Amino acid sequence: FPCTTSLDPNKHSPVHIRVTGLSPLQLVTLMASLKDEKGNVYRSKAFYKANEVGELDLTQAPAFGGDYVGVHPMGLFWSLKPQKAFGRLLKRDVNSPFWVTLNLYDSVCMQDFITDEPMASQVVQRWFSAPGIQRVQIREGRVRGALFLPPGEGPFPGVIDLFGGRGGLVEFRASLLAVHGFAVLALAYFAYEDLPSSLQEIDLEYFEEAANLLLAHPKVQMPGIGVISVSKGAEIGLAMACFLKQVAATICINGTNAIYEFPLRYKDLVITPIPTFIERMQFHVSGAVSLRHYKGDPQDELNQQSREKQDSIPGPWDHDLSQRQMLN
Repeated sequence: FPCTTSLDPNKHSPVHIRVTGLSPLQLVTLMASLKDEKGNVYRSKAFYKANEVGELDLTQAPAFGGDYVGVHPMGLFWSLKPQKAFGRLLKRDVNSPFWVTLNLYDSVCMQDFITDEPMASQVVQRWFSAPGIQRVQIREGRVRGALFLPPGEGPFPGVIDLFGGRGGLVEFRASLLAVHGFAVLALAYFAYEDLPSSLQEIDLEYFEEAANLLLAHPKVQMPGIGVISVSKGAEIGLAMACFLKQVAATICINGTNAIYEFPLRYKDLVITPIPTFIERMQFHVSGAVSLRHYKGDPQDELNQQSREKQDSIPGPWDHDLSQRQMLN
């Protein structure tokens, strides 16, 4: 049963999975697995049915069950889940790939661990960098991070990439965006080199310094930059859009619309955080922690001074999208 996997040569494009040689209308299970750099295992599976000529093409065929349903050509990749609960898949070394093993099994396999030999198997490399991508360590003034530049003279659209409360420097998204033509500064803001070991306040002038540094680079397109940010970083990214003229666009992923936990300072302005209530933390039987009631309500009249004023952001702002993002 030959399994043909078609890949773009740069190994950053969507993977095209096509199976031939099956029986007409045969039920099969496709499984994907990978190990991260710490040896943690991530797996996914989906159940498919071959067509009348015994072929299966994931760009057209729907999954009937498993970790997702419907037509999702990359479903086996985005539905990868940790073998150990609450694991988070992060790429630490962007100069090496993830090796994803794709296995095809006869019939519907409910269990995650299968001892039988697969009908077909294919190993796929997924890279976060490409030939010609330049990584520049940034230690200028107070700014600490890594700048990823595409090959060529540019100018390229500039982006600052911010992650959340784990601290340190996370580079995989910046490197991958550089593959697609962006000049991206992966910016650390605590728990990295000589930066503070923990976050005590958000000094927006630090992020303004980083924005000016990026805009001053000869390969970065004027007059403004974008910010892509997640979690605590999204709170900062929204503040940058509100207060910094250098920011022309922002993407805030799983963030809040208010300042929490630590004050935000910008020049003479100080925004106090919405209070938190540690006694309201809830623990689920699975081991998960619920913070829903831990944080104060940004809609409360007493907390209005801590909300980030999206009306001050130049250009259109999709409030409904912001609300959907928070709900998701």
